[in-house]
Amino acid sequence: MNTIKYFFEDVTFSKNRILPKYKFVNFSKKMKKKIESISFIFCSDEYLQKLNIKYLKHEDLTDVITFEYNERGLILGDIFISSERVKENSKKYKVSFKEELARVMIHGLLHLMGYKDKKKNETLIMRRLENKFIKENI
Repeated sequence: MNTIKYFFEDVTFSKNRILPKYKFVNFSKKMKKKIESISFIFCSDEYLQKLNIKYLKHEDLTDVITFEYNERGLILGDIFISSERVKENSKKYKVSFKEELARVMIHGLLHLMGYKDKKKNETLIMRRLENKFIKENI
């Protein structure tokens, strides 16, 4: 089905700052994964922190939270992204908002594909894949 939707919960910014959906579909095909349905929900720090506390029992700020509903080998999920964290991190890492947003979006998609980032070696694998995606698409 390859359905990717964008929602703005309590923030607004230009959709021109978001990579076209086909880039994520193409990436998933390269990774031999099939997207059934993904929703990217852009929100504030406050909104995402409430989700973080409610569902993950973490009180700290984060840039992305992924809820995975995969079934029958198909990728299904919701990816919540704090546009405020993206903005702060883009300044911190001296990259454009668009690049940092793409990095966070692909990070969420990698989680839906089964990648983890709790251990150092897992984080390195995810970072390598994120960098490859950024290099090919920004």
